Amino acid sequence: MQLSKLVVPVLLLLSACSTVQVGRNFDLSAFQARVQRGVTTRDEVRVWLGAPTGVGTAVEVSGDRYEEWTYYSGAGELPDMKDAQVKMLQIKFDQSGIVRAYSWTSDKK
Repeated sequence: MQLSKLVVPVLLLLSACSTVQVGRNFDLSAFQARVQRGVTTRDEVRVWLGAPTGVGTAVEVSGDRYEEWTYYSGAGELPDMKDAQVKMLQIKFDQSGIVRAYSWTSDKK
């Protein structure tokens, strides 16, 4: 019994000091400096950023369909994550593999 009384507080203390990392960090500035809508290819993006964290399909109101790659990265301290840093990049490619649009968010504190 005495050991369990010591283990639980130690585990809580360790979890309170733990850093959580999700996704994979990527260089958003380098992407923005290089990308050209209507010119940049899927292969170029893969060379610059590596494999995407997620791949899906975006369907516009017009019915146009795009392959959508998502890159995200987040890190913070448990338990409250109040100083977490998060960034996400979504890139839409047409059927020829050319960048048609992209959007990003970044929370730099």
